[in-house]
Amino acid sequence: MRRENTGVIKFPMRWTNLLTAVGLIAAGLMACSGTTASTRPTPPSAGTAQPSEGAQAWLTTADGSRRLAPFVADAIRLEAGQTADVVIDTRQRHQPFSGYGAAITDATAWLLERELGADDRARLLQELFGDGGELGLDLTRITIGASDFSRSHYTYADTPGVADADIAPARTELIPALLEIRAINPQIKVIASPWSAPAWMKTSGSLIKGRLDPAHYNDFAQYLVSYAKAMAAAGTPIDMLTIQNEPHFEPEDYPGMRVDPAERARFVGEYLGPLMDRDIPDTRLLDWDHNWNEPESPLAVLADARASAFVDGVAWHCYGGDVSAQSIVHAMHPDKETWFTECAAGDWSGDWTTAFQWAARSLVIGAPRNWARGAVMWNLALDQNHGPHLGGCGNCRGLVTINTESGAITREPEYYAFAHGSRFLPQQAVRVGTATTISGLEAVAFLGDDESTVVIIVFNGNDRDEDISISVDGRVWQGKMPPGSLATYVIKIDAG
Repeated sequence: MRRENTGVIKFPMRWTNLLTAVGLIAAGLMACSGTTASTRPTPPSAGTAQPSEGAQAWLTTADGSRRLAPFVADAIRLEAGQTADVVIDTRQRHQPFSGYGAAITDATAWLLERELGADDRARLLQELFGDGGELGLDLTRITIGASDFSRSHYTYADTPGVADADIAPARTELIPALLEIRAINPQIKVIASPWSAPAWMKTSGSLIKGRLDPAHYNDFAQYLVSYAKAMAAAGTPIDMLTIQNEPHFEPEDYPGMRVDPAERARFVGEYLGPLMDRDIPDTRLLDWDHNWNEPESPLAVLADARASAFVDGVAWHCYGGDVSAQSIVHAMHPDKETWFTECAAGDWSGDWTTAFQWAARSLVIGAPRNWARGAVMWNLALDQNHGPHLGGCGNCRGLVTINTESGAITREPEYYAFAHGSRFLPQQAVRVGTATTISGLEAVAFLGDDESTVVIIVFNGNDRDEDISISVDGRVWQGKMPPGSLATYVIKIDAG
């Protein structure tokens, strides 16, 4: 199940539209930036940087007064003894990066299909997923059955003794929304996660709380695999499947299920893994799908040789710990993929500045620097009342808020943070070597598949304006960044 896509990836049309418009763990943590003591990009020496044409760039300020505002970074020549503030070495190739995204929950699908007219929905989805759109997302995540962001609690196999998934509930809103998105972005990748096994497969006999009953391991494996097959037949193939959403959490008032590492290892090694290899070999399997603060849980599953053979990677959430946990696990299992699959924002996220900067630093920059191959927010869209939802989070928000009374659409701070990455990246770009030489700067860089364009995302964490100089393979550009701002630079380079 660990297979690589060897197909040729083409640049999205948004390049044309936008550019024409204007110890072991310690080693793993160091590797998150693509920089180690032995591989740190060599700063350009004086006289090596040759002036060339300016680079297109986009800036969002800390207070949001300027949002994705275009500017030009000037080509400069460094003086003797100078070092660029951000040094990019495109010879250092790290993980492929599929892009950024957000979840199409039942709530999101309901709003898209029931609260927006066809024309308004088409315009919004083009903005969110289209090559020429303002956001240009390339990933999404869906729930297998209900989450707290559903209008009822259900699974696709609620009849006791019938394990095959009946995806009829998904055909009303979810599948139509996914099909419309796929028509806009055929390269969209879909991650699917169960919140609970059907109640009759659990020790609690309920969708609320409980564990997976070992007597029904085979039934649950059949349920997940039959679900993936049914979704593919409906035109919405599943690229990645997680074993269980947040397996160390049993919610009080919405579907959930505890599955400890030993249980997950047995379930995968003896039941789910072999069945997936036989019936859905192109769907990749991810363990964990929970927070950064417990890396020992996925490590325990990966330590089981039988289970590890079927696990393609590890999925992560943001609600505890630090993003550097991704690098800890990667350092111990570099053959396993890393995916960031959920982070919600809401009333607790602080003011515009706080919310925007946290998403920019931890998710847009931090997740890929710590080996993520994609980063996905929770709800793509919710309404003005933080829903619809049944239990769970009563003050969450999506990347966009759809006001069902006025029809107004509000683009939230996380929308702009994610746009600094998603709007400018080709599918399956590759993260390349990045180093910062002054404190307060954070950066990540991606090389396009034809090796002619590098995209650099920089956060200025200092409390002053910075004239940020960026060296790419010895050539240097400079642009002014206000304190707390985020900028994306799109730089044309010589291929090869």
